[in-house]
Amino acid sequence: MVMKRIFITGILATLAVGTVTAFAQNSFTAPERKTISDFEKGVKEYDKVRSKALKTVPDISKDATPEQILVYKTALRTAVQNARPNAKQGELFTPEAQTLIRRLIKAEFKGFERSELRKKVLEADTKGVPVKVNFPYPEQKELVDMPPQLLLTLPQLSKNLRYRFIGRSLAVLDRDNALIVDYMREALP
Repeated sequence: MVMKRIFITGILATLAVGTVTAFAQNSFTAPERKTISDFEKGVKEYDKVRSKALKTVPDISKDATPEQILVYKTALRTAVQNARPNAKQGELFTPEAQTLIRRLIKAEFKGFERSELRKKVLEADTKGVPVKVNFPYPEQKELVDMPPQLLLTLPQLSKNLRYRFIGRSLAVLDRDNALIVDYMREALP
């Protein structure tokens, strides 16, 4: 009975997220939908490169030690970096995507909510993090959680990627190796 309830709750949550996302995307103009589509194509391209790089890295067991996990993450990061030697800023965050995302963030957070978001992001220990494409996010630095309502508003990422604020910049990080895939400056209003 409990498993059934959890399953049904999960389905309802998934439907709610899908409905909100579909509603939000339906409110975009044709040029904005193209910008989102281009962004999501860039995400898929990164995933293809990442998948090829992953094939060159030895598998890791479920019982791996922390040291083995670190070796795996480092090997994956190096493989992806080598597969993207000419990666540059703006491959995902094109000028059009940056304009749209800044507008979405500004529209989502107004007044008190905006100042609270800014306070949370700017108080995080991200000082000294190199905001560069194809560089790893330092493990010892704090990762700021993204507000759920913002995740529902921003273009969708694959399960391998996540959005993170680094100061006022918005970055897309690889979930498994903390590599900065792309970033945009002055994302936070």
